Amino acid sequence: MTQVDFYILAQQQPEDWLDFTCRLTEKAYRLGHKIYIHTRTQQDAEQLDEKLWTYEGNSFLPHGLASEPLASLPPIQIGHDHEPQGYSDLLINLASPVPVFFSRFRRVAEIVPNIESHKAQSREHYRFYRDRGYPLRSHQIP
Repeated sequence: MTQVDFYILAQQQPEDWLDFTCRLTEKAYRLGHKIYIHTRTQQDAEQLDEKLWTYEGNSFLPHGLASEPLASLPPIQIGHDHEPQGYSDLLINLASPVPVFFSRFRRVAEIVPNIESHKAQSREHYRFYRDRGYPLRSHQIP
């Protein structure tokens, strides 16, 4: 059964969700996971794509946008409007509603920015998963 983790960010800067998403992605990638990051919009996907290229000067996170033709699937893919192909390890969800394909992943990470509208959306996601019996964990991120 899919494990769902909520990462509740304490910071209130708009770019904090980008920084934390990059850190979480890098950690999961270093552990050998294939990651699909599901964003709200194409603009969010492109913003995260750019951030992953510039995130750490000495690290490399092989990734690509789902909207771009790729010769092969990178370990990290970013998309927003369709179900990913070839991924089942970790879904990082930055969108609403909960993607219909979430249950095919072993783990789902819900990033909760310290913005009231995002927190309200995350509460809805929490109820959605809880009401369906998925195991839930919350992590406070300073």
